[in-house]
Amino acid sequence: MPGFHHVEVWVADLASARAEWGWLLTAVGFERTGHWTEGETWSEGDGPYVTLTTSPNLSGPQHDRRAPGVNHLAFLGGSRAQVDAVMTAASAHGWRPLYQERYPFAGGPSHYAGWLENSAGFKAEIVADED
Repeated sequence: MPGFHHVEVWVADLASARAEWGWLLTAVGFERTGHWTEGETWSEGDGPYVTLTTSPNLSGPQHDRRAPGVNHLAFLGGSRAQVDAVMTAASAHGWRPLYQERYPFAGGPSHYAGWLENSAGFKAEIVADED
C-alpha cells in the first residue's frame, strides 16, 4: 500500500522548533499527539504523522535545504482563504514568506500555494485544495 507512515525532522533547537513548527502544524490541522524531552509527534487522525526531535547524532547545528536531501515538506492547507490566513500570520510565528513576489502562483498558474522558511532554514509549502 503506497503512502507515508511518518516524517522525522531532526532539529538543533527543539524549543524554537516546538514554537515554529507547532504553530504551523496546528494551522494546517495537525495536533500534538505525543511529547518527550527530546521531541514530539504531530498527527492528523490515524494517518501519517510528523515527528520533531533532536539527537546527539546531528552532524551540525545548521539545516541546509539546498543540500542533498529533503528540500521541503508540503502540507494541505484547505481553501485559498485558509492558505492566505496562514501566510498572513506566519511572520508572527517565526516563519518568513518565500517567493512573495509570485504568491500565490509561484508553483505555476494552477497551483495555489505559499512557501515559508523558519528561523532554522526549514522550508514548508502550504497548498490550497483544488477549487
